[in-house]
Amino acid sequence: MSTTPMTNTTPRPLPRPARARTPATRAARRVTGLAAGAVTGLAELGFLCVAAVLFVILAAWSGGRRAARRFAEVGMARLVAWERARLAAWFGYDTGGVPVGSGVGYLALRATFGTFASYLTFAGLFVGLLFLYGGVGELLSGTSSPVSLRYPGVRLTVDSGPLGTVYGLVLLGLSALWGAATVTAERRLAAYCAGPGEREAMRRRIEELTVTRSGVVRAVDDERRRIERDLHDGVQQRGVALGMLLGRARHGADPAAVTALVDQAYAESRRLLDELRDVAWSVYPAALDELGLRAALAGVAERAGVPVTVRYGLAERPVSEIETAVYFVAREAIANAAKHAGAQGVLVVLSEDEHTVTVEITDDGRGGADPAGGGLSGLERRVLALDGALEVDSPSGGPTRITATLPRDGAERQERSCA
Repeated sequence: MSTTPMTNTTPRPLPRPARARTPATRAARRVTGLAAGAVTGLAELGFLCVAAVLFVILAAWSGGRRAARRFAEVGMARLVAWERARLAAWFGYDTGGVPVGSGVGYLALRATFGTFASYLTFAGLFVGLLFLYGGVGELLSGTSSPVSLRYPGVRLTVDSGPLGTVYGLVLLGLSALWGAATVTAERRLAAYCAGPGEREAMRRRIEELTVTRSGVVRAVDDERRRIERDLHDGVQQRGVALGMLLGRARHGADPAAVTALVDQAYAESRRLLDELRDVAWSVYPAALDELGLRAALAGVAERAGVPVTVRYGLAERPVSEIETAVYFVAREAIANAAKHAGAQGVLVVLSEDEHTVTVEITDDGRGGADPAGGGLSGLERRVLALDGALEVDSPSGGPTRITATLPRDGAERQERSCA
């Protein structure tokens, strides 16, 4: 039975929707994934046994060997595809790429370890719940009985109710820790054995960089066109109007009329300065460099035209490119909520963990935002260029939630591989 060389690469986790990040939801998904892993593990052990028997029986016949080898290769590819789908669906972990054939070693290791580890996890949970149920029941009913515990040199007598409760809690805690360790081990085993090869990982990375680079170029061109429209339709028209007012005042003969024209010119100059300031802010706010992201977002909130609440949960300033991307995502989302969604309020939440910075913007508008629209698609290209992910959840009728997750250090992901 042939095997495909096992390669090691570190794939990236799948982006997780904001509404699926609660500890209870993650725990439920992992328990379901472990249960599914026990079932697939038994199926994989059965398949490997059948394939081995067929190979031994047909080894003396060359055509039989080819048929057995083909059966094993197709079956292993299908089983590896199931495992990848399970890891992605329940553990939020994508080994990357289209499922391909893998060696018998991966399936043997995963089936043996996965089945045994899942059995220990669920057995511990079941026995722990039994102990906890019995102990709490006796405590509530007052029917606890003495239990004698003998250890080397020590003899203890305790009530069965508290003892069962303690045993149950300890078993549940140990089973939860063992289950978490099993999930981590399954991820690492899949990354080491069933991930894409070094050449394939490099090819995908090059394709990704090519796409994001062209996306950045398009985003820059779109931004330049938008700035040109703002200057032409706003600032330039204000300047023309100001010049006309000053020209009329210069050639006016009536002092009262001249005074009125000068007053109008003064008001027009103020509006011109405001529009210039808005264009400058849309290009790049000076406050972002001088005062930081918190102050820049406060300025956006003041100019929004709708009530905006900013919850700033970052312990320290992100690196420059991440800080800039977070600012533009928040600014564009707030502007869309104010101009197009009819929102009465916007909430901006910034949070972080060990590896990522996340900004989530939620508004109570009418919803229906199009992720493929010019503004949101430009933001997505900007975020993807930094190895981040942008999610738009905007059902008709609202609310709209836009979430951008970016790497904390702003550095490109490095695809690590080893033989």
